[in-house]
Amino acid sequence: MNLLLISNSTNAGEAYLKYPIAEIAKTLEGVTEVVFIPYAAVTFSYDEYERKVQERFDEIGIKVRSVHHALNKRNFVRHAQAIVIGGGNTFALLKKMQEEDLLDMIYRRVKAGVPYVGWSAGSNVTCPTICTTNDMPIVQPESFRAIGLVPFQINPHYLDANPEGHAGETREQRINEYIEANRSRYVVGLREGCMLRVTSDSIELIGSRPMRIFKKGIETYEVQPGDNIEFLINRTK
Repeated sequence: MNLLLISNSTNAGEAYLKYPIAEIAKTLEGVTEVVFIPYAAVTFSYDEYERKVQERFDEIGIKVRSVHHALNKRNFVRHAQAIVIGGGNTFALLKKMQEEDLLDMIYRRVKAGVPYVGWSAGSNVTCPTICTTNDMPIVQPESFRAIGLVPFQINPHYLDANPEGHAGETREQRINEYIEANRSRYVVGLREGCMLRVTSDSIELIGSRPMRIFKKGIETYEVQPGDNIEFLINRTK
């Protein structure tokens, strides 16, 4: 496998997909065209999303072809050189992928070595479920089961903040609720500006910030870029 799982598309004050584009280019080395899955878009069109991603991918000489144009979407994915899934609403993304019967096809292609790049919702759906997304369930998918390319859960855009005057739960408290109900599962809090590179036998945290590790029965702790985090993938699903 060859996956790049990005927390967020845009850092504050920067252009869209600017900070991860070098790592995207590395992941997609030798690729001339990607199949793009735009289904996380809600308040703008799939055509607009395709154009937005293409503008950045022009810098690395890669053509973006969105799956929403294809009559046979499974066949379109079957012949992909690489698969890219953008951010937006994770529930909308998963529901549409389920309706188009794309989950198993994406799984098989990526397991066969087709490169995969995802950010935000596109990272969420590589997990066993989408239960650690931050998004509002604006639509109801058939189930929360996602593609399952990695055996752990990701919480992208992870925040430590507890704003003054805020009486609701923090992000950490919400994740602690998840691991209470799902005791065998690791969750990683992937902060903005960070990403995970995952292969069949390795995983690496890329970025300038630490990642938070959650699991029931283990005190929550931080790992730094360069730390050994192989335990996240060397586990039975």
